[in-house]
Amino acid sequence: MAILIRTEDIPSAQRHDAWRGVVCDTLGPLDFRSDPGTPLRGEIAAGQLGPVNVGRVETSTPHSVHRTTGLIRRGSPELYRVALAMSGHACLLQGDRAARLGPGEFAIYDFNRPYELAYDSGVQLAVFSFPREVLALPADLVAGLAAVPVRTDAGAGALAAPLLHRVAQDMDTYQPASAARLSAVVMTLLTTAIAEHAGRAGALPPESRERALVLRIHAFIERNLGEASLAPGTVAAAHYISVRYLYRLFEAQGTTVAAWIRHRRLEHCRADLADPALGRTPVNAVAARWGLPDPAHFNRLFKRTYGLPPAEYRRAFLPPAG
Repeated sequence: MAILIRTEDIPSAQRHDAWRGVVCDTLGPLDFRSDPGTPLRGEIAAGQLGPVNVGRVETSTPHSVHRTTGLIRRGSPELYRVALAMSGHACLLQGDRAARLGPGEFAIYDFNRPYELAYDSGVQLAVFSFPREVLALPADLVAGLAAVPVRTDAGAGALAAPLLHRVAQDMDTYQPASAARLSAVVMTLLTTAIAEHAGRAGALPPESRERALVLRIHAFIERNLGEASLAPGTVAAAHYISVRYLYRLFEAQGTTVAAWIRHRRLEHCRADLADPALGRTPVNAVAARWGLPDPAHFNRLFKRTYGLPPAEYRRAFLPPAG
């Protein structure tokens, strides 16, 4: 993670302008507001994790940044952002909601809608920015949860918060290949945590609640693909719905529960077989890892789906040894 500004390296008379410039170049365009008479102290760093931009702000000076309608009209990519308070407190406002984030808490917001992010005391904040399409959630569902703290004492939120903290803290240590894989883990956990949170938000419209349920089901399947016993009955019981209702949800997507589970297992196997870091892992071990322990059955499924037996697929995608 590159240090973009450290106020102690800049003459005091130039610090506010320099800080404003870095904020607008890396986190903006944003309107920076602070008391000119208050000494500005802090540091801003940034790094890239696949499609996810990671920013870290540490400051002891109360100030705020504002995304105004005028700035939005100038044009910008369609992004979502997640703010995590690593230490101290931050206040995020968007629409008619305000989230006061304490240490270890995070919330999502839309970069293309006006918002304010304010610090009234010392804070260390991590900001994750990513294209909207990377988050597998409907736009209206996210809009209903913007600036609402995600629960982090249970479920996927309890896994996501410490991971986000660690990623923001250790960005310098990741190799490019690891960063790409880690970004997928981060986005899967964020999607799951926000979808779970949506299921607890009773104010969501009925159609959004059903979509949130489908996303939670997808996330549950994703987390349990390695269990060979994963089946429709297991999935339905975990979400307190009937198997018939589960079938109906998947019919609306043009597939079946079993077909979806099989598809996701094969996709993970395909990705692992094309991963140089796993080149020495036996094909059967890759399949078993994703809930397909029968080698003959796995070979038939893989060849029928991708046109090549798994071993040949691996040879086609991995460079020769040495």
